[in-house]
Amino acid sequence: MRLVLANPNTTGSMTERMASAASQVAADGVEIVPLTSPYGPPSIEGFYDEVFAVPPMIEAIRDLGGPVDGIVVGCFDDTGVHAVRAMTDAPVIGICQAALQTASVLGNGFSVVTTLDRSVPALEKIISDYGFDRHCRRVRAADVPVLELEDSNSGARNAIEGEIERALEHDRAEVVVLGCAGMVDLSVELSRAFGVPVVEGVTAAVKILEGLATMGLKTSRRRGYAPPRSKVYGGAFSGFSPE
Repeated sequence: MRLVLANPNTTGSMTERMASAASQVAADGVEIVPLTSPYGPPSIEGFYDEVFAVPPMIEAIRDLGGPVDGIVVGCFDDTGVHAVRAMTDAPVIGICQAALQTASVLGNGFSVVTTLDRSVPALEKIISDYGFDRHCRRVRAADVPVLELEDSNSGARNAIEGEIERALEHDRAEVVVLGCAGMVDLSVELSRAFGVPVVEGVTAAVKILEGLATMGLKTSRRRGYAPPRSKVYGGAFSGFSPE
């Protein structure tokens, strides 16, 4: 089984950390193929960055080659997930949807802890779009820029822990969701520290895709995820034309 882990930003070290976490939980015989976008924003922090992250990610996936059994989009905004689903009949899931689905079966309500306050409206919207607004107690921002998660001396972890404490006490959350791919390596330790499930979406997405691929289920090609019509895209981005 071959699962692609696509990072929509250009920070290769974040891709490596996600791929390491994914490989630790992947079943025997599952190959994790990491992809980092060749250009675009180094981090995705809100609506503006999302727009510029989609075309390079599509290009990277398009140029990969070889059979694919599933694709993880490694950004908690689920950047470009719907466009990628139109590219392939392999199952595609973003780490936000994977984390929300996982959290919803582990407790009666969850709170999301993300990075900057500017990201909160985007996450509130996607949570509502996925139908999890009844389960989500609150989206909390730790006021940590995404790339500070790469620096162990930045104080980012302390800020995240503070928001988890407030989520458990004030939101009455029973589960905590880490709302950024850069938090991928924190969930196990934080689960132990707080005594509740702390979910991150990369590993959850890998296990969901393994299950879908094992069952032989693929993305529907009817209507919304039908392959894009062949057309010429002007400018630098060359688009995706189905075979």
